Amino acid sequence: MQGCHSGMFSNGPVSLSDGLNKLVSEHIPLREGLEKLFSLCKTVTEEQGPSFEELVQAVKNFSKELDYHSEREETILFRMMEVYIGKNGGPIAVMEYEHEQAHGFINKFFKNVDNNSDLTDDEKIQNASLIENAYHTLINHFAKEENVLYPMAERLFTDEEKELVNQRVSE
Repeated sequence: MQGCHSGMFSNGPVSLSDGLNKLVSEHIPLREGLEKLFSLCKTVTEEQGPSFEELVQAVKNFSKELDYHSEREETILFRMMEVYIGKNGGPIAVMEYEHEQAHGFINKFFKNVDNNSDLTDDEKIQNASLIENAYHTLINHFAKEENVLYPMAERLFTDEEKELVNQRVSE
């Protein structure tokens, strides 16, 4: 049916515009960072040795990259999509909730480890599990963005809006 809005939610193949492709391409190093973090978490759990300090540094590095990416999605892409699909209860609300969840796990990790070099092995394992939770949250989150949210944006946005996304994510 012509004019039917269900087409914007279809999951058929769609070619993403440049700006959306840039956001997707940022997922590649983020996924690699997540895999490194997950591996370090396993090492902390199994060895309970000096790998925890390596995990702390890796989380600091990863967190900076994640913050940069998330902020751009939230201030550019999500705000532009809200015009079409609203914010409350829909995909944007879910995406923002997942951002909050992942950042919450990471922030709790930092709160627990900052200025605390006397963590027990059990506390190190508990904190590594926070990063494992962030890992699972973000791996699933990226898949939702790539398979649902970004294709939806591609279908919703005008050519001018796609160019605006490209300009803003290229700044």
